[in-house]
Amino acid sequence: MGIAILNGILTSLGELKANGTAPSTETPASLPSEFIACVRSQRSADRIIKTLGDNASGVNVVRNDNVASVKKADVVLLACKPYMVKGVLGEAGIADALKGKLLISVCAGITVEDMETALYGEVPKQSPTEDGRCRCVRAMFNTAALIRESMTVIGISDPPLSDESEKLITWIFKQIGDVVYLPPNNMDASTALAGSGPAMFALMLEAAIDGGVAMGLPRAEAQRIAAQTMRGVTGLVQSGEHPAILREKVCTPGGCTIGGLLVLEEGGVRGAVSRAVREATTVASQLGKGVQGVNGTRHN
Repeated sequence: MGIAILNGILTSLGELKANGTAPSTETPASLPSEFIACVRSQRSADRIIKTLGDNASGVNVVRNDNVASVKKADVVLLACKPYMVKGVLGEAGIADALKGKLLISVCAGITVEDMETALYGEVPKQSPTEDGRCRCVRAMFNTAALIRESMTVIGISDPPLSDESEKLITWIFKQIGDVVYLPPNNMDASTALAGSGPAMFALMLEAAIDGGVAMGLPRAEAQRIAAQTMRGVTGLVQSGEHPAILREKVCTPGGCTIGGLLVLEEGGVRGAVSRAVREATTVASQLGKGVQGVNGTRHN
């Protein structure tokens, strides 16, 4: 998923250059100009180059040399698996290489405190502005970054980031979709809703498609109809329409819509979807702690 962020940034910079578009007031004073992708295996390096396509020429892919790469960077994006964070940040020389820099993690369940503990052995008592260590920022985005339609939630920093740092972080994630800032205690729920949400919505979409196919629609057309319908509803909600009002507008007395909705209510769909978000939130909160089998603890 880190590749999706990188590709979004490179594509945006390419568009700015090609169109000669003047940076907006939301654009940071200094945009990224050099990119290094750190990987372990040649297979990963090949995958990055293949995925980036024409954008690959603007990226230096480095294998097994995180410290040297971090020393050259001003901003570091941590996009590994949660269980790998301790090893990556605990590598000798990384903490020193990160001094005074911006470290942005998109690893599910990994808090700012987790990052600082991995780097320094404990959460430092002084603020980063006092001791000069790196600023750790937590963010969560989703798979729609691949088409630059992600929803990214960024944890509000304490102490606050400089205006320029916040503007840069916002700009980075705006290249792959929309951005919102929330307090750190909202990040696990944001991981569930924004990060896991696409899979949940895809399941609902798949169920609607299957229903159409069961009633005689060709699958390709059923998928097209259902996907565009979901997209249209999303657009209406984003324009300010409340979901409940939207639902009520479609429910004419004695009509097919209210009949279908009652079946969903009888099946407990509303509660099941809400519970799925709650369950995913619980699991997300445990990922950074290395807890195994969290999903197996839910019985009611």
